[in-house]
Amino acid sequence: MPSFQTKDRILVLDFGSQYTQLIARRVREAQVYCEIHPFNMPMTQIRAFSAKGIILSGGPSSIYDPDAPKADPRLTDLGVPLLGICYGMQFITQSLGGTVSRALDREYGSAGILIQDNIDLFADLGEQRSMKVWMSHGDRVEKMPEGFEILATSKNSPVAAMADKKRKIYGLQFHPEVVHTPEGNKIIRNFLFGICECSATWTMSSFVKKSISSLREKIGSEKVICGISGGVDSSVTAVLLHRAVGTQLSCIFVDNGLLRKGESLEVMKLLQGLFGMDVRLVDASNHFLCVLEGVTDPEQKRKIIGREFIKVFEKAALELGNAKYLAQGTLYPDVIESVSFKGPSATIKSHHNVGGLPENMRFELIEPLRELFKDEVRQVGLELDLPRDLVMRQPFPGPGLAVRILGEVSSRRLDILREADAIVLEEMRAASLYEKVWQSFAVLLPVKTVGVMGDERTYENVIALRVVDSVDAMTADWSRLPYSILATISNRIINSVKGVNRVVYDISSKPPSTIEWE
Repeated sequence: MPSFQTKDRILVLDFGSQYTQLIARRVREAQVYCEIHPFNMPMTQIRAFSAKGIILSGGPSSIYDPDAPKADPRLTDLGVPLLGICYGMQFITQSLGGTVSRALDREYGSAGILIQDNIDLFADLGEQRSMKVWMSHGDRVEKMPEGFEILATSKNSPVAAMADKKRKIYGLQFHPEVVHTPEGNKIIRNFLFGICECSATWTMSSFVKKSISSLREKIGSEKVICGISGGVDSSVTAVLLHRAVGTQLSCIFVDNGLLRKGESLEVMKLLQGLFGMDVRLVDASNHFLCVLEGVTDPEQKRKIIGREFIKVFEKAALELGNAKYLAQGTLYPDVIESVSFKGPSATIKSHHNVGGLPENMRFELIEPLRELFKDEVRQVGLELDLPRDLVMRQPFPGPGLAVRILGEVSSRRLDILREADAIVLEEMRAASLYEKVWQSFAVLLPVKTVGVMGDERTYENVIALRVVDSVDAMTADWSRLPYSILATISNRIINSVKGVNRVVYDISSKPPSTIEWE
């Protein structure tokens, strides 16, 4: 059964496409609830989901490969509208007796299609007969299954879109979910509202009301503990729970000494002062500095911080006594990753959060936001009357400033980075750019350079400025900031942060680089 109960919902079956999450995001943006599940979801569960429609994602495999992922072929007999995208279209073709073969010329990137039928899937596009789309395939449909007709063609794909309108089964060779297909949202909405006859009932207002009701019912009179990091996810989780159970909730905020300037005081002022919540501040900053002394390897930093965080949090949680539940701000992308048919991704870098706590803590886990994407969490925060400054706060790494200080972490180096970082954020806000970029922050490099200040030679630290544009952090590009903003940030840092005499701008994209430096 779906995690969140709502009448109209879409099931997305994942064949391993890098764009699968984008499909779900586009459906959610149309205010229709959907969930992503592996392609091999058992038929009993598929039926129990009671979807108004099913979308089959793309994937890296070829359908004719011996080990190609195959969903249950009975999908086409459910009587539920189907939309196959790229590999999903090829699965439909093969399952119903059509033929898929390797294309003579691979299509990757922007391409043009010629629309043959603009009645249902391609409706509301005016009189246009051609469209720019995003292709990513090396195979093509050579022979459609019986009962199908061509909806669109491209230079290298005689069947760029097809349909069996009687059975409401559709296939697209291109990707409507990506921004590089400008009319893609219209195509998805045509499937949702015109073909599946869904209603736009998935709103964050309805989510908040249903969540508060279900949390009250589940928790009853028991006590709940919630870990606070100062970020958006944990803050929204805590306020949502407070609305549901009030004084039954106790929050633990561990200050590891690796937070941004003034962050600890801001969080306490917000949650205790504005919302009147029970928040226990655990100042462990000296402890974390001691255990990080002499450590320079980034992975070792993360593991130490994660391990010590668990110890500190566990001690504070046990001191609160007989709480039954532990709440954390798990989001839907984390859930998707855990159920992906490819399995969890290889660990590139360790994280630490409340989810890393040991199972023997004897708490039952509550994850109120586990159905939501990041942008939806921000909307929930606004529904709960959290200040916009907090709701729109940029992502911040779990290990904090420790991974933005290359080399050893010390009190002096933390002070330098905090001051520089605060200037970056102040100037981005002053220029109305803070909410327009994904992240903007300073990095303290483990090198010193020669400079001249007041006719005297200096030999001091270098700050790297990192500002990126992204949708979901899976990919990112460096932001083309106006030169005037870069000049202001550089001048302010060099003139007012003691120990810095040079600022450089990182113009690397992800991939091949990462957003964070460590």
